Amino acid sequence: MGLTLRPPLVPGGVLAVDAGNSKTDVALVAADGRVLGSARGGGFQPPVVGVGPAVDELAAIVRRAAADAGLAPGPDGDGGGRPLAAHTSACLANADLPVEERQLEAAVHARGWALTTRVANDTFAILRAGVDEPRGVAVVCGAGINCVGMLPDGRTARFPALGKMSGDWGGGSGLADEALWYAARAEDGRGEPTALARTLPAHFGLSSMYALIEALHLGTLEPGRKHELTPVLFATSDAGDPVARSILARQADEITALAVVALGRLGLLDEEAEVVLGGGVMSARNPYLMDTLTERLGARAPKARTRVVTAPPVLGAALLGLDQLAAPPGAHAALRAHYA
Repeated sequence: MGLTLRPPLVPGGVLAVDAGNSKTDVALVAADGRVLGSARGGGFQPPVVGVGPAVDELAAIVRRAAADAGLAPGPDGDGGGRPLAAHTSACLANADLPVEERQLEAAVHARGWALTTRVANDTFAILRAGVDEPRGVAVVCGAGINCVGMLPDGRTARFPALGKMSGDWGGGSGLADEALWYAARAEDGRGEPTALARTLPAHFGLSSMYALIEALHLGTLEPGRKHELTPVLFATSDAGDPVARSILARQADEITALAVVALGRLGLLDEEAEVVLGGGVMSARNPYLMDTLTERLGARAPKARTRVVTAPPVLGAALLGLDQLAAPPGAHAALRAHYA
């Protein structure tokens, strides 16, 4: 794509965007990998507010990143048809399907921030942040679960990641729901005993699962607070509870299944390849979950090497931009050093 032939304010540079549901990071990166300016803002939720308003909110963060770099663009580039950078690399939440990526790419590119624009699902940013070259697979287990893979030649592997209807299971929200299900059945006698029937309500200062169910149903306890139950599930597993461990074992199986399918689609199943793990569930590094995942993945993809990514996803978005511009290795190294 190209809207203008005028040179960008940052020649050969990248406007990197990592926009998640809860926060957005923007960085303006020079061709040599130096970070010239950055800014953080709120989440990117086009399904809630619409594509146009979501990109409007993104534009405000881009303007602050440009100002941090000593530039003063208007709403679209610098207001005079001059883009900020050579390429916009935007990894966005809610770009779950290729058709959504294309729609968002058109909306972002129309802002004139760069000569070219590429929009991808935000899981690609986590993958690229965790690998030395654009080759490997990432499984992100945050509030939900998703998996993508890529090769240097541009081929990718991906899943719709739209929840239960697209075959997904797990992530922090799913784990919390599963823990509640087992705990409720344990208390009323329909299921096997589990300490979760005690530890889940106790986290909120309640005496029983009945009281917790009532509080969630009536809204006296914010539904969003259910995410607090995943660490409780981890602690209950650490104490040796068999039911809690069975839930985490299933999560390990789901992560393994995603990684194995993605590796297979890219022809990497029998080669050494990175499996990058991201999201809050993985960054917690629960011992039982991690040990079980290592065992299950090792049995099905023995050459795969797992690593939990700790670098910020905006690094991955920027690296994807440098890849697109065929930047020299030194630029990638300088960028990584900035975020180390």
